[in-house]
Amino acid sequence: MPLRSVAFTATFLLGLLASNLVAADLPATAKREGVKPRNIVFILTDDHRYDAMGFMGHPFLETPHLDSLASNGVHLKNAFVTTSLCSPSRASILTGLYTHRHRVIDNNRLVPEGTIFFPQYLQQNGYTTAYFGKWHMGGHHDDPRPGFDHWMSFKGQGNYLSPGPKYTMNLNGKRIPQKGYITDELTDHAVEWMQDQKESDKPFFMYLSHKAVHSNFTPAERHLNRYEEKDLSFLPRGEHELAEADSPRWVRDQRNSWHGIDFSYHSDKGLDYLYRRYCESLLAVDDSVGRVLDQLKKMGLHDDTLVVYMGDNGFMWGEHGLIDKRVSYEESIRVPMMMQCPSLFQGGTVVEKVIGNIDIGPTILHAAGMTTPDYMDGKSFLELPNNPDMSWREYFLYVYYWEKNFPQSPTQFALRGDRFKYITYYGLWDVDELYDITTDPGETKNLINDPDYKSVAKDLENKLYAMLGEKGGMDIPMNQPKGNSQNKRWDDKKGDEGADFPKALVVDEPINRRAK
Repeated sequence: MPLRSVAFTATFLLGLLASNLVAADLPATAKREGVKPRNIVFILTDDHRYDAMGFMGHPFLETPHLDSLASNGVHLKNAFVTTSLCSPSRASILTGLYTHRHRVIDNNRLVPEGTIFFPQYLQQNGYTTAYFGKWHMGGHHDDPRPGFDHWMSFKGQGNYLSPGPKYTMNLNGKRIPQKGYITDELTDHAVEWMQDQKESDKPFFMYLSHKAVHSNFTPAERHLNRYEEKDLSFLPRGEHELAEADSPRWVRDQRNSWHGIDFSYHSDKGLDYLYRRYCESLLAVDDSVGRVLDQLKKMGLHDDTLVVYMGDNGFMWGEHGLIDKRVSYEESIRVPMMMQCPSLFQGGTVVEKVIGNIDIGPTILHAAGMTTPDYMDGKSFLELPNNPDMSWREYFLYVYYWEKNFPQSPTQFALRGDRFKYITYYGLWDVDELYDITTDPGETKNLINDPDYKSVAKDLENKLYAMLGEKGGMDIPMNQPKGNSQNKRWDDKKGDEGADFPKALVVDEPINRRAK
């Protein structure tokens, strides 16, 4: 099967062929004995950070339906993404592969032809499947993709509200107008499709993929200005980013950028305005979850249906002086994840293990009575709530590749374990980072140059590169950039001044005494 004209390394292409990822037929996957296929609903949101929910202790956000998923089901509190960026994360969800394996490294890269999405296995095993919403792995068209019997989507990011009378979306290959607010409209289509499955004797899988809460943050009219008067003094403002504390220079420079709190999206609106709109935009998502759960109850399927909710990546709101995602800090790579199925799980269960977006496909296949294909990097967490001591991963690998579109964030690799996180940068003159997440969850004390943690840093560096090597990630993939580069700084916020170098890189006197 031919590949698109994208730059694959010979090593990667051979790896694809060897693992049967480019093939006319699906690789074999065995059925699980004693597992009866059940109905499955997967709900994905965009840029929803892990703690932006009522049950997580948010000061004012009202998310009763998201909260109910945790109280009636399972909260997977340490869920992470392989790359904190829309397209790479979505590709990892659908393929069960790390970013450097599926090769969708940014929001411009198309999915290589022949890539297998886990819903194709569901189809092969008797499921009816449906997709609603944002796809975003290649924005040049919104045609139906493999793995889905029913399809409703739009190009690229889509729009909260229709930009004009000629704007259309794709419903099973036909053009239809966008009539209203996109979160509600996607939910309308999803609920209608669910109703149509009531008389079917086939199990169903529904993938509801919201545009919300991506910028430009646009609340539903019923939620606009709900939080206009709320106190936002709890938001961080990058107070701990100091050269004396070995905070990376690039982080402090990024404060005055498209992704920094001093020049957010190159606007003068400011952090508080954007955050209020973000929270208000999330309310319609909560409404959507409530409608889906209500429909399952009406169909008599609520207790036996597996419902999984997650965000495609996290979001920074002032931590380290930043907004947006991409970087390796907790608020960027950590996502909300809950699942419920009352016949399987006791309500209020919390899973502490580190879960990844690469685990979604294997988990859903497990619930459908199938084993995980050998080539996938992820593994099923379906049994973790009832078997918390089962063998699991020690570390999760994070990668992000530099984009010319947003040049302020460098290529970076991170290893996230239960206690430590190690972050290293490629092609950058700066300092690496090491954090003890258990004592410093806000990642404010960089231990990379602390003599007491020298061996920890070296051990994690070795583990990180070993994992990259095992997964074919030692080559840096590249894309020709598309669109503009958001590379501006605001003079009013000292945009003509660079940040100081980290203290550890600055010496008091010459080191080399042998120069001649």
